[in-house]
Order: sequence, then structure tokens, then C-alpha cells
Amino acid sequence: MLDIAFRPAKQLATDIRRKKIGCLELLDLYLGRVEKYDGALNTIVVRDFERARTRARAADRALARRQEWGPLHGVPMTIKESYDVAGLPTTWGAPAYAKNVATKNAVVVDRLLGAGAVLFGKTNVPLFLADWQSYNAIYGTTNNPWDVARAPGGSSGGSAAALAAGLTGLEAGSDIGSSIRNPAHFCGVYGHKPSWGIVPRAGQALPWQTAAVDIDVVGPLARSADDLALALGIMAGPDEIEAAGWQLRLAPPRQKRLRDFKVALMLDAPEIAVDREVQDRLRALGEFLRRQKVKVDERARPAIDTGEAFAIYTRLLRAATSDRQSDADFEQNAAIVRGLAVSDQSYYARAMRAAVLSHRDWLAANETRHRMRRAWAEFFTQYDLLLCPVASTAAFPHDHKGERHERTLVVNGTRVPVTDHLFWAGYSGAFFLPSSAAPCGFTPGGLPVGVQIVGPQYGDLKCLAFAKLLEREFQAFVPPPGYA
Repeated sequence: MLDIAFRPAKQLATDIRRKKIGCLELLDLYLGRVEKYDGALNTIVVRDFERARTRARAADRALARRQEWGPLHGVPMTIKESYDVAGLPTTWGAPAYAKNVATKNAVVVDRLLGAGAVLFGKTNVPLFLADWQSYNAIYGTTNNPWDVARAPGGSSGGSAAALAAGLTGLEAGSDIGSSIRNPAHFCGVYGHKPSWGIVPRAGQALPWQTAAVDIDVVGPLARSADDLALALGIMAGPDEIEAAGWQLRLAPPRQKRLRDFKVALMLDAPEIAVDREVQDRLRALGEFLRRQKVKVDERARPAIDTGEAFAIYTRLLRAATSDRQSDADFEQNAAIVRGLAVSDQSYYARAMRAAVLSHRDWLAANETRHRMRRAWAEFFTQYDLLLCPVASTAAFPHDHKGERHERTLVVNGTRVPVTDHLFWAGYSGAFFLPSSAAPCGFTPGGLPVGVQIVGPQYGDLKCLAFAKLLEREFQAFVPPPGYA
């Protein structure tokens, strides 16, 4: 069994209920590890230790009276910095919001506290949650516990790194561009991007945002698939207004064993190279599944053009984040777009056009998205899941130079734009589909590799059930060396 600090949150909750460890005792264990290890990692950038100790003491007293607060009673956890927690700063890594202190909790925070969690801090993010690294001018740079010279992913990079290093029991992040899935892959933990709209985003938003944001979701990260399912059950469901009209009922999967699944396996895409070290791990997974009598098809795909899917995702993604521009920014970007050649289909050109997109053009993009969404739905009448990369490479070295679209990384010995990574974020993400990221082994150099488990819309529990079976039979979470 894993050492206490690395145990799943569900096991920690069981240990607490059985009086094997006290709530304050467990919290102090994690706080001690934060003091010992986080100086080199910089994951938990907002600390609320004293309020957490007060809550942990109350949790111990409640348990002594045989009162349980919920399935996470006494479990210490942290949460992504972008979630509002009353009395703590919410900055999104942006200096302009350095003094922004939340006055109330995000809906998800209240739900996790209602389930008994002991929240003791917030974890690092990139500026405006817009990078696959996690660094900003307020809190500095978060390092990957598998190799501190490398990024932990983003934007929930602090979340995944803290989990991997055994500094927290559970985490929650957000995902519009693989911001849950990518850090899970880079750090060797689990993450779940829910079907769009099933988890309230209220309180995990920029100060001016009240409406739902296209593609964007919030969801859990953890050290086990069971924890993802437990946390999703706590986090998901309508908010107070919507609860007057609908309830969430995610169908449990019919499949009980791996051999009950029929899956498609996708190792790369025509437009997007995937490093052989990542492909090798997915190929090994495919071979393992075949030995387990799973029906694996490496040719099956939804009937959509991958190049068009990436273009539509980029357009919708950058339109969704365009409200961050000031009026002056918008006018400047509109002038840049007018100077772009029609033939320029670079990521930068596509992103700039999307940032100043007319509503008429957005509607056209949305129509294309929903045509593809129907193709995905048809695909899932024949296949239970699609397995594919989370990203084109394992964790890459820190690179903070210039603008993100100007940076490159090495894939199979060739430098390619870092924005190519976004293909795997949008291939499922633009179409409201759930995706779980689960450990899939390691590169020859010892870096974690994840597999992305994509399911039909509202098939979240099917993704998580498959991840749980892989955890039991193929690859579970492994702590990085040096953090025992």
C-alpha cells in the first residue's frame, strides 16, 4: 500500500472514519510535507493553514460525536487558484488582480466543503490560465516533481504537481484547452474533464463573467480513478437556479470488465505529429487490451476531418476567451487581422481572427461544431470509447521566452509549434465530450505518459470506469522519486 501521503482521498477518508488517523494529524502530515518539499516545487502558492487547522479540529470533534460531514470528512485538499475561496485572493496569475480577494466561495468549493473536505490552500496557474506551463508574475514558476527543469503542465499545473508530490489529498481544476488533462499527463496523475455544463462554473471565473463560457469546464484531479468519480459526484449537478428545472443523472456503464469494452485507438493525426515515446506507451496499452480480449480498432474514427476539427476548435476557443481584450486591444487586433493574408492559416492568424470574430461568423463555426458533434454521437453508437494522446510529448522543459505561439518543442527530432499540442485538447473538447486522463506508463527517460479516454457526451462514468480498470490491471499512480 502507498504511504499515507500518496493514498487516494477515498482511502484517506476511510482511514479517518476507522480512527486510523485523525483529521488534524493528517492535515499536519501534509503541511509538514509542504514545508519540506514545496520550496523546490512552488505548487501551493496561497496558504490557509490556520483556518484549515481549526476546521480539522472541528472535524475530529464531530467524528468523536459520531457525526460525519460527508464522504470527504477530514480529507485535506487544495484547489486551483482560479476558484473563489472567501477571504483568499483569486488572481488568475494576473498582476491587475493581485489585490482581488474573494468574498464568497465558488459553488464547487461549497460542495467540496459540504462533503467534509479540509481546504488548506490554492495552487499555482499561468497568466489568465492560458499556458501549458504554470508561471506568473505574482507567484512565480511551478516545477514538475518528476524533473524540476520541466513544466508540470497548465493551467492546473500546481494542482497536478502537488498531487504527484504527495502534498495534498485531492484537487480541482478547470479545462478549456486541456488544462486538467495536460497537467495530469505531465505529472502522472488522474484528471477528468467533464461533459460541458454538468459542473457549475460559478466562482471559477474572471470578475466580470457570469455566463457560462463555451468549451470551458471545471473538474477534479486526483491520484486514483475512484477519487475522480467520488469528486465528480460531489461537484456535478445544477446550480441553485437550474435545479428548479433539471437534475443530473449520468448513466452508469454497462461494462464491468475490460473485455466488455469496444474501443478505438488513435496514436496520432495527419496534421499533428506525436512523439514516438508517447505513441509507444499507447501502443503498449493497445497490446495489453487485446490480450485482455478487448475489441481494439486502430482505424476507427468519427466521420469528421481532423484538420477542420482543429480549425473549428481554435476559432471557438479564441472567441470564447476574447472578452479578456480591452476596447483598445480589440481595435489593435482587428487592425492586425486586416493585414493578414487570406492564405495565412498559422495558429497565430487563426487565433487573431477568432479574437475579433463577428457573431455571424461565430454562428457559422458553431453550426460546423454541432455537425461534428452529431458525427461523434454516431461514432459512439459503434464504439464505447476512443483512446488517444493527451499531448504530443511528455513534459517539456520550462520555456518562458516570448509569446506562447512563438515557442516550439521537439517531436521526433523536429521542432514544431507548441500550439500543436492543442489539437488533442480540442479534438474532443470542442464537442462537449468528457475525457479522463489516466497514467499509461513512462518514457525511457522516466517521464510520465497519460492516455486520454474520450467518451460520449454525458458518458463521464463510462470514461471513469475504464480508467479504474486500467488502474487496477495496467498502470496505477506511481509517486515520483525523492518525495517519500
